[in-house]
Amino acid sequence: MVGRRYEVEVGPVAHGGHCVARHEGRVLFVRHALPGERVVVQVTEGGESSRFLRADAVEILEPAKDRITAPCAFAGPGKCGGCDWQHVTPGGQRKLKVQVLTEQLERLGGLTPEEAGWDGSIEPAPGDKLPAGEVPAWRTRVQFAVDPETERVGLRRHRSHEVELVDRCLIAAPGVEELGVESREWPGVAAVEAITATGSGDRQVIITPRGEARLPIVELDRPVSVQRVGRRGELHRVHGRAVVRERAAGRTWRVSAGGFWQIHPAAAEILVDAVLGGLAPRQGENALDLYCGVGLFTGALAEALGERGVVLGIESSKGAVADAHHNLEDLLGDGRVVIEQGKVEQVLPRTGITEADLVVLDPPRAGAGKATVRQIAGLNARRIAYVACDPAALSRDLAFFRESGYRPVSLRAFDLFPMTHHFECVAVLEPAGEGV
Repeated sequence: MVGRRYEVEVGPVAHGGHCVARHEGRVLFVRHALPGERVVVQVTEGGESSRFLRADAVEILEPAKDRITAPCAFAGPGKCGGCDWQHVTPGGQRKLKVQVLTEQLERLGGLTPEEAGWDGSIEPAPGDKLPAGEVPAWRTRVQFAVDPETERVGLRRHRSHEVELVDRCLIAAPGVEELGVESREWPGVAAVEAITATGSGDRQVIITPRGEARLPIVELDRPVSVQRVGRRGELHRVHGRAVVRERAAGRTWRVSAGGFWQIHPAAAEILVDAVLGGLAPRQGENALDLYCGVGLFTGALAEALGERGVVLGIESSKGAVADAHHNLEDLLGDGRVVIEQGKVEQVLPRTGITEADLVVLDPPRAGAGKATVRQIAGLNARRIAYVACDPAALSRDLAFFRESGYRPVSLRAFDLFPMTHHFECVAVLEPAGEGV
């Protein structure tokens, strides 16, 4: 059935950057469409026995009012898979995300927006609220793939290993584009990750060689440190720093090559403000920061809790724990911060901690899960802040929290990934029955 075309009426948006349509009773997940449009779709995945098909809208017969011409020349059916909503006005993109979050909360969490404490808005980052046709350049980390035939870089097509060659990425931050990665050939290289840090000016590229090929001499348009990925996925410093320095929440944060940091330059500040505002920390309280990474929320909480407060951070990545120890050396030295390395579900029971005043968790995309939620709820925290990059995982975990005696009292959603279907949420929970 791949390649077959149908004329369909497009239904609601779904989580994942596509909309739902039907043809002769079969569900189609359609990209490059908008709810309410009449379009011609072309099937990209699925066969006669498939429960559903994937398709692209290749001809727009009746466009929606939020449709625009995609600003990026590399966006569209069969092209770059990085952006889902280049063909939608900025306001229209946020409306789609509102619809997705509303649906996920109700279907997976059993919550209305009012019950979740959400005002129904998706908040853009400062400076990102632009007119239709203008694209915010926000992505500070870009993973380019190298086409083996041309030895030029591009971006992967949707659900494909094929490379769409590009001469620029519109959503890449200026510090990434200034490197000139797209203007060079990369012989013997499979991938190039370009990173620019917020506040410090640090730039870094991480190069993945193709097989046993020798690493080419890297000469870019701006000073840059270089890391190479080894055969087992380990990183080797070629030249320059093995870290980048990010600036947020009044501190400089060391992030080792390959380590996690928010990719929107405003995200760290926005999320710290939302977490602290939701938790309302009090002097002398004790807190947990689960999945703490390089220590962003740990440090912000410790400062807010004062000299008598204590924050325990738990993180599975050894590299991130080493960075957290470096970043929070002053707070570790006076006992206000403790960092433990290991999986949250394993380390938390071993700590012997039975109570905490506050908890913040920022789990990976899959969420925390039922067992970990139960462990957290058993600590009887006054407030819990849940930072989530996936609305489905958040909604499932909110349902688990409700089963364990906690209810959301506020939920904020932030459009920190413009042009894509992704967004970030911060939910604040309290024991059920207590007031806000």
